Amino acid sequence: MEWVERLNQSIAYIEEHLTEEIDYAQLGKIACCSSYHYQRMFTYMAGCTLAEYIRRRRMSLAAVDLQSSQAKIIDVAEKYGYSSPTAFNRAFQSVHGLAPSAVKNAGVQVQHYPPLHFQIAVKGAEKLEYRIESKPAFRILGLSAPLQQDLAENFAVVPQLWQQAAEQAVLPRLLALMDGQPQGVLGVSDCNDAEQWQYYIAVASNQPAENWAEYQVPAFTWAIFSGQGACPQAIQELEQRVVTEWLPTSGYEYDNGPDVEVYLNPDPSQAQFEVWIPVKFVG
Repeated sequence: MEWVERLNQSIAYIEEHLTEEIDYAQLGKIACCSSYHYQRMFTYMAGCTLAEYIRRRRMSLAAVDLQSSQAKIIDVAEKYGYSSPTAFNRAFQSVHGLAPSAVKNAGVQVQHYPPLHFQIAVKGAEKLEYRIESKPAFRILGLSAPLQQDLAENFAVVPQLWQQAAEQAVLPRLLALMDGQPQGVLGVSDCNDAEQWQYYIAVASNQPAENWAEYQVPAFTWAIFSGQGACPQAIQELEQRVVTEWLPTSGYEYDNGPDVEVYLNPDPSQAQFEVWIPVKFVG
């Protein structure tokens, strides 16, 4: 599968640049998607974030360097991109559970994380309900928060924005503005590589923006998946299945557009929702 081959090519790129700054945008180009979608795919496929994988690989090699040579810790730290010995020590301990200085002692046990290799695993035990729809652009109004281009740094941002929306009773006010399609409360990740990444809690609306954040969701072809259950766990599980089970064999790949979550009812304990991913058919 070309899709999986491109992921493995991106792993080769990481291996070739472990002693340099790794360009997330270039990883996306290798995989034919945005760096945002690459990081999401990677996390679901690998079971850890891209940043954590890179850290594990660098610290695995750093341990070998310290065990097998007379290299100074500060030199090994600089080799793997750490200008601060404190930051290197913290990263090393997070992987190995001990300080870099301890590795030179005989008999010390360290961790080794080998390079990843992706392959297709046939599952298909449970069905995935989806449809493909081409939709015109639509305007949204709501709250927004900036996102960092390292996806791992955003794990706290999105829940905090939803918490803010709940505390400030934002959703009833937004729903009063809703007059377009899709119907429901929207979670929109606008993560085009050329712009500042933003996350929106919003509704489709043509009303005056006033003090709300405003964004025009571009026209795209969307793969739309339906689900239900307690959120956020249920929607995260669905998104993982889309990336690991559907996307590799679907004939589609990510297009360079936002991801959209559509919440069709307001009860997070038994939510009904849709996951929209922008796609293009590649055969």
